[in-house]
Amino acid sequence: MAGQIARLEDRGVVAVTGADARTFLDGLATAKVASAPEGSCGYGALLTPQGKILFDFLGHATADGIVLDCPAAAAADLARRLGFYKLRAKVAVADVSGEYAVLAGWNGAAPIAGAGFDPRHGGLGWRAVVPAASAEAAMAASGAAIVGDADWQAHRIGLAIPEAGRDFAYGDAFPHDADLDQFGGVDFKKGCYVGQEVVSRMQHRGLARRRIVVVEAEAELPAAGTEIVVGAKAVGTLGSSAGRRGLALVRLDRVKEALDAGAEIAADGRALRFSLPEWARFGWPETTAAD
Repeated sequence: MAGQIARLEDRGVVAVTGADARTFLDGLATAKVASAPEGSCGYGALLTPQGKILFDFLGHATADGIVLDCPAAAAADLARRLGFYKLRAKVAVADVSGEYAVLAGWNGAAPIAGAGFDPRHGGLGWRAVVPAASAEAAMAASGAAIVGDADWQAHRIGLAIPEAGRDFAYGDAFPHDADLDQFGGVDFKKGCYVGQEVVSRMQHRGLARRRIVVVEAEAELPAAGTEIVVGAKAVGTLGSSAGRRGLALVRLDRVKEALDAGAEIAADGRALRFSLPEWARFGWPETTAAD
């Protein structure tokens, strides 16, 4: 199989360059994004002091620093936020989304030059940040079938990998809510970073209640953002979907309670079925946690 390759139109690029680029970024992010092993990307996030996700990104090493592959809508804000932390560090931060393109290859697509394997899941394949002017040529030369962003989204959803802006909102979700701890997006042994105390406490005390899980229905799922209810009680929110399969951010305890009781869980009047992703190291709570 030649595999598939796509240009991810909704991804932007922030460049962090300079002598201190990698130590600067690793000191802020939830994981060692800037010092990922050769041939792979690093995945991590920047948090609020209260431990909620401000931005998440994949980091790609370059000769003079690192480039961050992030949601295009958040790139300018991410660059500004990183600029606040520069102080005397020998770094330069810039939103270069207009100059670069983000490519993804999967299902056996041979990596192009400079590509790094996505650390979140083996099935995701690789990512690459290339000059926008040469993106089409790079895709054509890869030998993979060139497909659209919708094909990438369906592939991602099939593997149950959440994406910011589609499955969780910046400023609202903790890393555990968005399953970052499952994908190596949080390094619980690294040094301090903004929001670390809250995230560490959630990990060691088992305080995570919300998670992104798999949701399915007999018909096409409603739009992202649709409330999921048991009777009149909200238990979560739908995220992205591809046909009858999608992702949802839910209170695990409330969904488990409904499942045990045989109660219908629905969104916009459509009955839903739930399951944990195959990669999940968490389970359904055995009892309902107190609010």
